Amino acid sequence: MDNMIEIRWHGRGGQGAKTASLLLADAAFNTGKYIQGFPEYGPERMGAPITAYNRISTSPIRLHSNIYEPDYVVVVDDSLLESVPVTDGLKETGAIVINTTKNADELKSLLNGYKGKVYTIDARKVSEEALGKYFPNTPMLAAIVKVSEIMTEQEFLDDMKDSFKHKFAKKPEVIDGNMKALELALKEVHLINF
Repeated sequence: MDNMIEIRWHGRGGQGAKTASLLLADAAFNTGKYIQGFPEYGPERMGAPITAYNRISTSPIRLHSNIYEPDYVVVVDDSLLESVPVTDGLKETGAIVINTTKNADELKSLLNGYKGKVYTIDARKVSEEALGKYFPNTPMLAAIVKVSEIMTEQEFLDDMKDSFKHKFAKKPEVIDGNMKALELALKEVHLINF
């Protein structure tokens, strides 16, 4: 399928990578796309590496497997760069989006010769500024939307506001912080030049 985008998420249990992949699937569905969003677990414990996936297409998706050659990879925890082969199968026409404060030289040595685009965001800074705590999944969700252009930023923000109203119906005080985290993250994604 030429019109399908495949995304692989790498995170640690408890960081919200699975939740972010499901929110992305919902947002894409609400813009009229066909979607898949699903996790893959190893040992199910807090801090263990997890992988989640998205397929987003303008036509029905008939493929049902893990994603081995993603267009995009999202790395929610940069410590995984040293222990998980995050660039395996990643298409050089796509990109990797990493939550990190590492510089270009440090990243280059950790990406196993990957020659595609590399984007970074300091999700900790964004999260702590907007939410007062470290929740990396919200900024990373905005970052992959910006990089992949799956939908317009405005479509994304409008959909997420509706989603948060439903998700946080019993905690409406957290909606503004989450929206601020998304808006800040859209401005804090940086292309790294090696």
